[in-house]
Amino acid sequence: MEVKEVMTSEACTCTPETNLAAAAMLMWEHDCGVLPVVDDARKVVGIITDRDICMAAAMRPLPMSEITVKEVISGQVHSCTPETDIREALKTIQREKVHRLAIVGTEGELQGVLSMNDIALEAKEASGKKANGLSYKDVVETYKALCEHRTLPQPVETEPLQQGAAAG
Repeated sequence: MEVKEVMTSEACTCTPETNLAAAAMLMWEHDCGVLPVVDDARKVVGIITDRDICMAAAMRPLPMSEITVKEVISGQVHSCTPETDIREALKTIQREKVHRLAIVGTEGELQGVLSMNDIALEAKEASGKKANGLSYKDVVETYKALCEHRTLPQPVETEPLQQGAAAG
């Protein structure tokens, strides 16, 4: 099964210059939690999520209408093509711990979005060893990978001060 059989083709988008209030309104109007950020050629330059908007609003002393999407996005985009095998896409989702992938053409232009919602809604009970579709097991394994906490780098240990040594 290829990604194009499962993905959402008509994804709502925004530009880097869109302000966060407008991006949030687009998400509300289109019942989605992510907007691919595209340039004038519809090339994907980032992704903004509802969480990104909430965190930016909470951590910046400006109204959301004065913060642009380009100030918030990392520019890192996890993507695949419409022809990618769905299980390869699931591996990317698991490895990168993202709930959605941008689906792009050969020039990086947006073709759609593959979300965990798309995947869960397509899943069926497995029937036979050669089942081509998405199974409930595929969905659960992917969600389990998403739920695992990321491993944070451990702080560098320093030599403790010796008893009685002066701190300088």
